[in-house]
Amino acid sequence: MAQARLSAGTLFLDDAGRVLMLHPTYKDYWDIPGGFVEPGEAPSAACAREIREELGISPPVGPLLVVDWAPTENDGDKVLYVFDGGSLSADDLRRIVFEDGEIDGYRYVEPSELESLAPARLVRRLHAAVIAKKSGRTIYTEHGREAPRLT
Repeated sequence: MAQARLSAGTLFLDDAGRVLMLHPTYKDYWDIPGGFVEPGEAPSAACAREIREELGISPPVGPLLVVDWAPTENDGDKVLYVFDGGSLSADDLRRIVFEDGEIDGYRYVEPSELESLAPARLVRRLHAAVIAKKSGRTIYTEHGREAPRLT
């Protein structure tokens, strides 16, 4: 029986359509707010928890945008969920704090800039999430690429 690791993250866009990216101190690339789902925890709850832990704020977590089957050599089988975080208010942005030292900064970036900041698999997943948000649907991907519909 498969025992995939689960991860959940949030896509926040500003009014210009730029993606909120965080700079984790323990990674060599930028990422969206999120992390691994704990045993017995729903992916949406993990997403909300990770936002609180990483940013120190508690905005509502919106609908599911992407489910990505993306096993890696290091992590094995892995399923990643991306939820819609909407837009952060000016007040939310002022209240962001990095308390535990895992994150040391954030910035909004154009979707076209993502390739210079993150691994290709994450960039593909984020582009799928932006498409899902614009189209009002959830997209299933494999390694960040929309999977063909089965007939």
